[in-house]
Amino acid sequence: MFNVSATLNVSRLAYNPSLCLPHITAKSFNDLSLPFKIPGHDEVTIKGVVLDKDNCFAKDKDDRVWGAYTETWKKLLESYPKEHILIVSNSAGTNDDKDYAQAKKLENDTGVTVLRHPTKKPGCHEEIKAYFEKFGISNREIIVVGDRLFTDMLMANMMGSWGFWLSEGVELSPKIFPKLERLVYHHLVELRPENPFLPPTPN
Repeated sequence: MFNVSATLNVSRLAYNPSLCLPHITAKSFNDLSLPFKIPGHDEVTIKGVVLDKDNCFAKDKDDRVWGAYTETWKKLLESYPKEHILIVSNSAGTNDDKDYAQAKKLENDTGVTVLRHPTKKPGCHEEIKAYFEKFGISNREIIVVGDRLFTDMLMANMMGSWGFWLSEGVELSPKIFPKLERLVYHHLVELRPENPFLPPTPN
């Protein structure tokens, strides 16, 4: 389905391209270092985890934890209370998910809450913030894990949180937008080094 939120918010990159850059990069979910640490920011303790679904911990259009990631998923659940982990997908939990059937199945299979959000990423950051506020977790204590720069990483930076980009995910996507994102990353990081946007420091 067409993502209006991403189309509108990606225009922010015209004047601040660093908004799509991650703070940490790895190839796949199995490369997560748990519990999360932010390089160069030892003062930060990550208390909340936002997970993309498709091509992050699950294969595209599948609702199960990818078999090869079983041990990493188990370690994630050992590292954080399940209430502090939130699945934010642009399929499950959105208005495209009739009666939230996909979200409910995903919650039953994983034991983790799936965010219900009418606005797709990156525009659902207020709903994410409200969810974690219930547990006293600030935006600076949240990390967003996903495979998309223009949705997952842009949202992390819009929130004032941290972004962990999976550059390949379950499989390297041949789709046009992921390919474009990889080109943008190559340009901003490898050809013309641009520093990632940093969450504001609390007063």
